[in-house]
Amino acid sequence: MAAVPVSETAAANSLTTLMRSIGTSVSSAAAGVILAQLTINLGGYALPSQNGFRVVLIIGAAAALAALAIASLIPIRRPAHAAAPAPVEAARATVS
Repeated sequence: MAAVPVSETAAANSLTTLMRSIGTSVSSAAAGVILAQLTINLGGYALPSQNGFRVVLIIGAAAALAALAIASLIPIRRPAHAAAPAPVEAARATVS
């Protein structure tokens, strides 16, 4: 949330939550379709094949790398430099 102005934090949080929900829904549906298409027959049952799981994991890894690349482009907001505190010795001299 540091990449957005303080006045826009709620909107940014809402958009992040929405995108996370959509991404989870779409990716799980896509994984289900891939696993349903790449099956083997075992005892009269269609089961997801090892290649199906490989394809799903490769697509997931590629999506994670793409997300990492995009996230690395988000500008980092640096906090403004605060005024330096008074030295301890000067503070002690005023107390004595």
